[in-house]
Order: sequence, then C-alpha cells, then structure tokens
Amino acid sequence: MCTKVSFDVAGVRCAGRLFLPTSAGRLPCVVLCHGFSGTMDRLYDYAERFAAAGFAALVFDYRSFGESAGEPRQVPGIAGQLADIRAGVAFARSHPRIDADRILLWGNSLGGAHAVAVAADDPRIGAVVAQIPFNGFPRRVEGRTTRDTVKLLGAIIWDRLRGAAGRRPYYIPMVGGPGELAVTATPEAARHIQTLTGGGETLWRNTIAPRALLEMMRYRPAESAARLSCPLLVCAAAEDHETPVETSRALADAAPRGELRVYPGTHFSFYTDPALRDTVVADQIDFFRQVPVGG
Repeated sequence: MCTKVSFDVAGVRCAGRLFLPTSAGRLPCVVLCHGFSGTMDRLYDYAERFAAAGFAALVFDYRSFGESAGEPRQVPGIAGQLADIRAGVAFARSHPRIDADRILLWGNSLGGAHAVAVAADDPRIGAVVAQIPFNGFPRRVEGRTTRDTVKLLGAIIWDRLRGAAGRRPYYIPMVGGPGELAVTATPEAARHIQTLTGGGETLWRNTIAPRALLEMMRYRPAESAARLSCPLLVCAAAEDHETPVETSRALADAAPRGELRVYPGTHFSFYTDPALRDTVVADQIDFFRQVPVGG
C-alpha cells in the first residue's frame, strides 16, 4: 500500500509517499534519502522492494524539488536537506504503524552522506545503508579537462553570487555529455537521463543551481561516520569515477561498525542495470534484517 504524505520543516512542506506492507503490527521503517538532484519517484522501486520484504518505507522530495514546496526551485543546500531528513524521521516515528525505535536510514550518492550525518547525531537510528555515497570530490574526474573544470567553477561562483544578491539562480544541466557544462559530464549521459526520466512522466529535472557544490567541498561525511553508534553498510561500484571506491572505503573504515561491499559497474550502473539493482537491494535487505535494531 502506498499513500501520499507530507510533513512540515520550519514552514516548508515536504511531500512524500509512505509504502506499507500488508503485515500487521508496528513495523520497522526505512527512510530513503535521494541524491543531489534526485526526486522521490526515482526511489519508488527501492521502497516497493523494502515494503515487499516487510519494512515500511518513506520516500520524499527535498525542499525546492519535485512535489515539495520551496523557492527558488532546483536549489540544493546541505543544511536544508539534512533538516528535511530529520523531519522525515520524526514523521516516521510519529506514524501509528511504525515502531519509533526501529528507524533505518538509506541514502544514495549525496543522500548517502546525509544519512550518515543524520544518524551520527541520532543514536536511535538502527542502521544505515549508504549507496555510492559522496565522501568528498575526487581529485580528478575522468574525461573532464582543466578547461571543463574552470567552466564549472565559474558557473558555481556565478550562481553563488546571484544567490547572495537575491537574483534568480544560474541553472546548468545536472547531467551532460563529455565537454558540456554540467555537474556530471559522462559518456553515459543519454542513457542515464533516459533512466532518470523513465522514458515518460517524472519529477526529475535535468537542471540545477550549482551553488551547493561549494558547500560540498567542505562537507566531511567521514567525520560523521566516526561518530556512528549503529552499523553502516557502504555499497560502492568498482568503476565509479563520481564517488570512487577509495572514498567509499574511507567512509566505511571511519565508522566503528562499518562494512564495504563493492559491486561491478560504474556510478550509473546503480541506476541503469536492473540485474545489479536486484543483487544490491537483496544485500541491503539482508543487512537490515540481520542488524539488531537499536543495538
């Protein structure tokens, strides 16, 4: 069963969906956190799989994305997204079908970093899965030239200045091909965009205000991982150039109860390869089932 839900975060409405299995009683709940420009509809498949395995699953849009309120649109911010996740956890804990002491966090890409950061400050969180998580930018992005990097930095700074002046954001594509001005420029761009749009209606938009990339340069998820009291499973891709294996390993190693699992493929294989998703989600469900929640 899937129902529309919403919760308030300091006067901003966040929209979501709550997936509930048919089993009776109060349920453990997985709160899913999407990535930098993601929207909740890209996580419905994960939520359905968790619900089929007996977990409640909450997905939602961060402020200014998808169905959630917030202006200007398509402007990510670390502090705001962390607040949205905390409010999502509070909503889940207040729901009559959910066991407030059996909340689990799942995050993808930047959402993986956020899940770790939120859990580090909330000892009631039972466990965390961080999938292809952000843990600092790689020193070099394959296929991106110095000229490409300078163009992107210029866009980031220009958007930040426009934001400080109260002007409309300077938007750029989230995903583009090699040599294009985009947050992620990859030969897999066309296939990745096709996957994110689902070939039809979607909440996701291939446009983003890049100012938050400056914040991300100072974001240190591994420092939060070191303070985790719950188990952490990090799922990485062997050929990932956006969130490389070495940064995922550092995140897992920093956590007192961290575990790393590496899968074949690239960062985008987690979005485009159904067989890989089957394997990864089965491992994540097994991890959540075996972890003593609250222990």
